[in-house]
Amino acid sequence: MAWFTPDYNKFFKDLAKNNNKEWFDANRKRYEASVKKPFEAFVAEAIARIAMHDKAIAIEPKEAIFRINKDIRFSKDKTPYKLEASAIISPAGRKDHSVPGIYFAFGPEATKFYGGCYQPEKEQLLAIREAIMKDGKGFRKAISGKPFVTLFKEVQGEANKVLPPEFKAHAIKEPLIANKQFYVVAEKPAKLVEEAKLMDAFMEHWMAMRPLNEWLAKAIR
Repeated sequence: MAWFTPDYNKFFKDLAKNNNKEWFDANRKRYEASVKKPFEAFVAEAIARIAMHDKAIAIEPKEAIFRINKDIRFSKDKTPYKLEASAIISPAGRKDHSVPGIYFAFGPEATKFYGGCYQPEKEQLLAIREAIMKDGKGFRKAISGKPFVTLFKEVQGEANKVLPPEFKAHAIKEPLIANKQFYVVAEKPAKLVEEAKLMDAFMEHWMAMRPLNEWLAKAIR
């Protein structure tokens, strides 16, 4: 069963050419039918499948799904709507982006899957670095499995050029300790959203990132 029709991506392509409230209001029923309702159904099923493996997942779709409206208060781009639908499934949902989970966004540019810690707080970053020093083998094991390497290749994130002395020496052994973020990303063709195998692909990516997510969650807990 395909979760989305071709009009899912077509809606966002049309929205890109008409990104204003008047057009959106005139096409609201189309948005509801082609984007909002099927995306909610997909997220609900994704939560249910992940919860079978992780009892900490006990959120509702509304706690995971981000609004289509953009926050334009501090942006030069004042177009009001995002050009993709997105959600994050973690124990905290979208109320705390630092909790490791799977963030995903479906749009006409790509079908995207993200995991790890994108914006850890200062204390969380310190905890992750200390955990790497204490359990470097466990960290490496979490990011060296074949599914992880095949789908994500490596952990990404901006690195500090200057490290506190206690971490500087260890960075020779494990360069990723210098990272300020610890995240992974995979981008698949946009047409994947129209295919019956979308949920299988979603769960494949979640399973591949799971060891890293669990290791990071333990580190910052």
